[in-house]
Amino acid sequence: MVALAGYEQFRQIHDGSNSQVYRALRISDRQPVILKFLNQDYPTSEQIRRYKQEYHLTCQLDSPGIIKAYSLEKWQRSYAIVLEDFGAISLKQWLKQRENNLSLNEVLLLAIATTESLGQIHAQQIVHKDINPANIVFNPQTQELKIIDFGISTQLSRENPTLKNPNILEGTLAYISPEQTGRMNREIDYRSDFYSLGVTFYELLVRQLPFTTREPMELVYSHIAKQPASP
Repeated sequence: MVALAGYEQFRQIHDGSNSQVYRALRISDRQPVILKFLNQDYPTSEQIRRYKQEYHLTCQLDSPGIIKAYSLEKWQRSYAIVLEDFGAISLKQWLKQRENNLSLNEVLLLAIATTESLGQIHAQQIVHKDINPANIVFNPQTQELKIIDFGISTQLSRENPTLKNPNILEGTLAYISPEQTGRMNREIDYRSDFYSLGVTFYELLVRQLPFTTREPMELVYSHIAKQPASP
């Protein structure tokens, strides 16, 4: 269990290879918050740089459809990002909890809200580069939806990817755009997010991914050359 001065009532909601995420209470004003910690005891300077970039980009994106960042707190050899808590869970978690498929109306409402949020990001010349249901959070009671996690986002309008091992590509491989694989000789721009958004919508509709293989090289090939089955 982590500890951070000024916060209490920690409850873990995510434990990934890169980060740990907790719900907590800010003692000074009893404000519920989300705390995101780097999941490395000895983070590299590059990991620290990216973490700070994530915080500053999130602060810059002051829009209703994007999670708000409150502060960047020094924690051990690293930092913790303090984010708003509006009672949401990720679409990935929400889909797992649902016994029935989403109705077409529900899918359309989520699709419209997500597209509007992504438009707010693109309007500020930022490419998210990791759109997927884990990075879209939704409060089913209030119907409020926001995009999170700007850890690999870029402010450049275009970026030239290099050829990389599929196990170390930036982004979530099941949702990654063909140009993000570094195998297309194409620049990355806002359309890369649209591809990942399309994969997300496909999954919302049919409750499975368009390409289901777990082999990284085959998955990269599928994004580049295969046509998924029609929903």
